[in-house]
Amino acid sequence: MTLDIPATDGRVAVVTGAAQGIGSSIAEYLAGQGLAVVLLDILPSVATTADRIGAAGYHQLDITDIPALQHAVHSTAQEHGRLDVLVNVAGTCGRQGFEDLDPATFGRDIDTNLTATAFACQAAVFPHMREQGSGRLVNIASVSGKVGGVGPVDPDGGGGRSGAGYASAKAGIINLSRWIARQVGGWGITCNVVAPGPIASPMAEGAEYGVASIPVPRMGRPAEVAAAVGYLIGPGSDYTNGTCLHVDGGMVMA
Repeated sequence: MTLDIPATDGRVAVVTGAAQGIGSSIAEYLAGQGLAVVLLDILPSVATTADRIGAAGYHQLDITDIPALQHAVHSTAQEHGRLDVLVNVAGTCGRQGFEDLDPATFGRDIDTNLTATAFACQAAVFPHMREQGSGRLVNIASVSGKVGGVGPVDPDGGGGRSGAGYASAKAGIINLSRWIARQVGGWGITCNVVAPGPIASPMAEGAEYGVASIPVPRMGRPAEVAAAVGYLIGPGSDYTNGTCLHVDGGMVMA
C-alpha cells in the first residue's frame, strides 16, 4: 500500500522486518532523514508503524515467499521511479539446544534470515540499482554469526542461547554480503553488514545475554543500530564496501 507522504531527501528505501524492534527503528530513522521509506513485514502492525513514522508505504507479506518479496521490491521501485536503499532486517531466532534442534526450526531460520536477504538484494540490484548506477544494500546480521550464538552456554546442551539455525544464517549473511559487494562495487553500489549484539527488542525478550561481562555492560538500543545503518547509507560511506560493523558494546572484541 502506498501512502501519500512526500519525502524531502529524494531517495527511496525498503526496510524488511520493519513493524517493530530494530527494523522499526531503522525505518523511522530513514524517514526522519527524508527518505521515502516502504516497510515490509509479516505482522499486521506494519500498517500502524508505517502511519506512525510517516512512511511512503508498506507491504504485509511473508518474506520467505520469494516471489512476493521480490514483487514488493520491484513495485516500490516502479511506483517511486527509483530504489536507493535496501535494509534487510527481518528474521527469526530459534533457541533450541542442539539435542532438540529440528529441521523445521533450522530451515525456518535459514529461510527467513539468509535466503530472503539474498533474493531481496537480487531484486533491488537487478535492474533498479544497476541501471541507476547507485545504491546501498545493508544487511542486518548478528554477533551470533561471529561467536556461534549469544548467551550463556548450557553444559547439558539446553536451549536459551541464540540457536544453531540463527547463528548459521547470520554467519551466512556476512559472507553473502561480501560476495555481493565484490559483484556490485563497480556499479556504484555498496553492500555492507551491521552485526548487532544484545539489543533490547522483542526478539531478545526473556533471553539472558550476560551483558555484565562485555566492555559496555548493558543491552544496546535499536536506535544505536539505526545510527550505524545511517552511516552506511550516507554520503561518507561511498568507499565502505563489504564490511561488517559491530554494534555490540565490545562483545566480539571481548
